[in-house]
Amino acid sequence: MSKVAKSRAVIIAITEFHIRPGGNGIALAPRKGVKYDIKRLHKVLSGLGFAVSLHTDVSASEIREIYEKESKKPQGDCFISIFSSHGEEGIIYDFYGEPVLLKNLYSWISPHNSPALSGIPKLFFIQACRGNKLDEGTDLETDSAPAQMSVFSHIDFLPRDTMVMFASSEGYAAFNNPSGSFFLKTLCELLSGSEKDLELTQLLTRLAYWVAYNFESNGKNGGFKEMPCYITNLTRELYPFRT
Repeated sequence: MSKVAKSRAVIIAITEFHIRPGGNGIALAPRKGVKYDIKRLHKVLSGLGFAVSLHTDVSASEIREIYEKESKKPQGDCFISIFSSHGEEGIIYDFYGEPVLLKNLYSWISPHNSPALSGIPKLFFIQACRGNKLDEGTDLETDSAPAQMSVFSHIDFLPRDTMVMFASSEGYAAFNNPSGSFFLKTLCELLSGSEKDLELTQLLTRLAYWVAYNFESNGKNGGFKEMPCYITNLTRELYPFRT
């Protein structure tokens, strides 16, 4: 009897940034607490039966290679990718402080470039700022970067059967602290409880609620909130974490 392939989860986290000679990177602050996020994510997702691949401090070309290799492996019921870095709207930054366009990332896992992922739900969770605005609705830092470029809406490039959830709303900062990000920490807490059995949109709504109503920044950016949101073109109910 053939063995059923496990669903796969890819975690990519950038903890510090180093501009390379001749590159077009920008100076970005180290990100405290990321090691706690990835440790929690690896433990929780592995416990739920995912085959987890963890990558830290990688370049844009390495990110593409990671996706190319992952797309050639046997796939399960869904494919999960979690990013943690500095960012702007439509952009995340790699190890060299150079921009990676989300629309390019989506292209790498599109059916045209990754036939093995065609028809398989693809779920992204992105811990990165989408701008510098602070939502007025521990010492904290933000995962934002100075605005460097404008990009076309990455939403227009979303492959079929894809969901992307962001730690913050469009134009707003996402917060990070020495013990990790509240967004990813809350995701792990929900997946460790009965919420893991919820249908995906119910789970995402619960995650957004807990971050929006239970988080408030302090330190130099004290008193601000964070409102996660997601985009999706999934057309059926999905229970990706049910065991």
